[in-house]
Amino acid sequence: MRFSLNVDHIATLRNTRGEDQPDPVTAALIAEEAGVDGIVVHLREDRRHITERDVRLLRELVKTKLDLEMAATEEIIKIACDVGPELSTLVPEKRQELTTEGGLNVIDNISLIKDTIKELHDSDIEVSLFIEPEINQIDAAAEINSDFIEIHTGVFANAVSEEEQFDELERIRTAVKHAKKLGMGVNAGHGLDYQNIKIFREVPDIDEVSIGHAIIARAVVVGIKEAVQEMMRLIRN
Repeated sequence: MRFSLNVDHIATLRNTRGEDQPDPVTAALIAEEAGVDGIVVHLREDRRHITERDVRLLRELVKTKLDLEMAATEEIIKIACDVGPELSTLVPEKRQELTTEGGLNVIDNISLIKDTIKELHDSDIEVSLFIEPEINQIDAAAEINSDFIEIHTGVFANAVSEEEQFDELERIRTAVKHAKKLGMGVNAGHGLDYQNIKIFREVPDIDEVSIGHAIIARAVVVGIKEAVQEMMRLIRN
């Protein structure tokens, strides 16, 4: 299982003062040196954290893999095609949300998403769709030629009982197995941390997990390098 670090919250901290520190690009490079398999950033329409400057610098400097999370809007698609990340992950986006809430509804937006995937593919960018672990959504993703899905793990991460956590884990296992049968890669993320990853790492056939907030929160105390390496030890135990 690979591990990519989302550095959005480094940019959030920087932007609270309207200054240039801490720099998410610097954090990303330290994380690469510590051994992460990729860097994830979400370029939102409102630019609340990551900016276009960040994305372009990361494209120049990241040596592993750059995953650009994005909404399927004309402006952001154009930037993605110009920058050329290895992977673009399409996510739902609402202005008022604190963080991404739930998965993309592929079925209800299939024409838009299909056109977006084609445009990104034409620029040699692989595409992932951030979705709930639901068979019908996975089928729709495969139908429109998505290379990957990224399973939303928020319900699992926020489970208040062992029974609820187990039920969601089973739903995720079923979804992963189905996506693999359809020939798609499977990533996962949202709410994963140093505790629940110990359970989640047992799910077979997950290609990669994306983790942000838990790592950045830990890094405030121990630094990016140690926070990343602690997570890597847990994932690869």
